[in-house]
Amino acid sequence: MRKYFTFLLVLCFIVSYAQQDDIKTLTTKAEQGDPQAQFNLGNLYYGGIGVKQSHSKALYWYTKAAEQGAPEAQSNLGIAYENGYGVEKSYLKAAYWYTKAAKQGNSTAQLNLGVAYENGNGVEQSHEKAAYWYTKAAEQGNANAQNNLGIAYYNGNGVEQSYEKAIYWYTKAAEQGNSTAQNNLGTAYTNGNGVEQSYSKAVYWYTKAAEQGNAYAQTNLGFAYANGNGVEQSYSRAVYWWKKAAEQGDKNAQNNLGIAYENGDGVEQDKNKAIYWYRKACENFNDDACENLNRIK
Repeated sequence: MRKYFTFLLVLCFIVSYAQQDDIKTLTTKAEQGDPQAQFNLGNLYYGGIGVKQSHSKALYWYTKAAEQGAPEAQSNLGIAYENGYGVEKSYLKAAYWYTKAAKQGNSTAQLNLGVAYENGNGVEQSHEKAAYWYTKAAEQGNANAQNNLGIAYYNGNGVEQSYEKAIYWYTKAAEQGNSTAQNNLGTAYTNGNGVEQSYSKAVYWYTKAAEQGNAYAQTNLGFAYANGNGVEQSYSRAVYWWKKAAEQGDKNAQNNLGIAYENGDGVEQDKNKAIYWYRKACENFNDDACENLNRIK
């Protein structure tokens, strides 16, 4: 069974456009100092909606709005600095703007500030502060923050370890369709951590995530089918899901696919294809795959 992984996500830009304003009117309002107009105009330039796309102009207007205290603009400015969108990349400036927005209650900024503290990007690393900001965002219904808070409780990072609280937050996020939380919840049911062990419930959540394209869930679902855990045993279904994951670069799925081709489990036996997938997995630093590759060649 694959190990438990932590995934921290950074949200994309929010695009909201005041439909009643044309570009000329919006520009006039922005130039007159209207922070909402400045924010909306920044979004248009970022997305190239009705204007020629320009990250630098987007940043100009986001900055204007952010300096007037608009939290959405501050959050977007933080994202721009974190990723180097139209500006020189700076974790320090990203954290500065995330903090400004987070203190005003912007859940996206709270999530991203939590990620910054988790990784020590632009701030001194602090799992406690990461959990603090994840909690702020999670309580507002931010699914990514709920998942990250679940991870914090699962591993005891910045909070007292609690599988029960991890499950609570995973479930909140999973029910909103967050595929990472769905996979994490599946893992919890597989291992019986914080819940009564149930392969069938694990498969339920793995399937939810796998159908959204989550490679880790696809690998886990393939494992369930290969072993008949919570589903009727089927190597062909296992291979189906491992292929999905392997094509996304999941090293464990690649190794499992190599084993399937080597043994003819769910597929026609094919040594060349086994070698192909072992090599892919070995190149992704899967030690078992490297051993399999050396053995079969």
